[in-house]
Amino acid sequence: MTQVLARKWRPRLFSELVGQEHVVRALTNALTQQRLHHAYLFTGTRGVGKTTLARIIAKALNCEIGITAEPCGKCRTCTDIDTGRYVDLIELDAGSTTKVENMRELLENALYAPTSGRFKVYIIDEVHMLSGSSFNAMLKTLEEPPSHVKFILATTDPQRIPVTVLSRCLQFNLKRIPQPQIKAQLKRVLELEGVAGEDEALTLLARAAHGSLRDSLSLLDQAIAHGGGRVGQQAVRAMLGSVELEYLHDILSALTRRDGAAMLAVADRMAERSLSFEIALQELATFLHRIALAQMVPDAVAADDPERVVIATFAAELGAEEIQLLYQIALHGRQDIGLAPDDYAGFTMTLMRMLAFMPEGGSSRPERPAAVASNAPARASPDSKKKPTDGDWNALVSQLPLAGMERMLAHNCELVAWQDGRIELRVPHAQRHLVERAYQNRLKLALEQHLGTSVRLEISVGAGNGNTLAAVQERENQQRQSETAAAIDRDPFVRELIEHLDARVLTATIKPVP
Repeated sequence: MTQVLARKWRPRLFSELVGQEHVVRALTNALTQQRLHHAYLFTGTRGVGKTTLARIIAKALNCEIGITAEPCGKCRTCTDIDTGRYVDLIELDAGSTTKVENMRELLENALYAPTSGRFKVYIIDEVHMLSGSSFNAMLKTLEEPPSHVKFILATTDPQRIPVTVLSRCLQFNLKRIPQPQIKAQLKRVLELEGVAGEDEALTLLARAAHGSLRDSLSLLDQAIAHGGGRVGQQAVRAMLGSVELEYLHDILSALTRRDGAAMLAVADRMAERSLSFEIALQELATFLHRIALAQMVPDAVAADDPERVVIATFAAELGAEEIQLLYQIALHGRQDIGLAPDDYAGFTMTLMRMLAFMPEGGSSRPERPAAVASNAPARASPDSKKKPTDGDWNALVSQLPLAGMERMLAHNCELVAWQDGRIELRVPHAQRHLVERAYQNRLKLALEQHLGTSVRLEISVGAGNGNTLAAVQERENQQRQSETAAAIDRDPFVRELIEHLDARVLTATIKPVP
């Protein structure tokens, strides 16, 4: 029976480990110098090598050639550990060993000398799942274990381990494995397996693994089966539900032209092929992230990246603030797509939101519709040539035809002074990123068009009174939320459900009706 790739190609020596050089260096130095600790703790996300490292350490401690950073891998001890038959290596899953009785039994057995090796090695996986009583039971043994016992703990959630346990362990944090290293390992495995594969397909698999080498090998297994013994780009995209990059390119190209019809046409083509709109938003956000990196750190995009030219093109066409805005909209759109009438509506609404909030300006800005242009003199009528009644800046902002970042700037400003055409505003420190010259210029233009007179706009950053339009609206929303929650809590039917059926109100899901 053929072994799955994740097991077949699991590293058996320190030199075979991928992406954890900092941990390997520390452990090999300690083993070479015979500076051994009684308890090790490996932390990190799934599939980065925690249990693999633990087994290699077990071999390094018990190899028949002696304690070494380079176990032979051929002696009976090494082969038994590799095949899971070594009697002095005890592996436990804390998820199924949470009772304090189990831990006490384990610790009592630890007192006895090893059967054949130098050390009894206890590997406890997902140790954070032990009960509080179990942790207390192991504290004394962890602090002063018998000389023949080594503990190796592994966890994906170190925050849940008591400090008293952490302080008794030598801790190593394993990092997510970078995509280039995962891709190189996948390529090596394919060569050893004699399987043909396309470079772009391996890039997709490495990206989908999210830093986990084990997950990447599992995906590679699936891709080989899906492609009938060959790992091709199209087959991998179909398997992962990925969206062809051409769709993303077409969407962004249409967005730079402010062409809503073209954006909808792309969405329609995607719908015809039954592509996942949720994954499309995920990949669009990833693509925007790479464009932002190319703008700020050009070397972050590899020279051999097949998308390098396209990324550079969009990095030149889109402003930094535009990319940040589009990225946030894509993230929120993906989060809200489950609340939409259907996925198509959620996806296209996200695209239209991008179009609506794209800051105007540049050569790609569309011509202003005639109806809008004809309304401009109306906004500059004599009745509008006045400052807000009693200095009501928020009331004025509500009347301005603002969009995008200038709208956010106006909503987060407080009026300091207004005299002789000079408007002084203040932005809180938390929103100081909004005080960009481009946003100020667009806000100034909107004010002048609305008031029908020239304006000298000055905006500073400082402590305010909490009376910005954004802050006022947030307080109003919180008030409505509290009133809605209280009304639900007072409802007789709800009270009956709570009292007789042990029901509870999920306050986070309560949304007041506008």
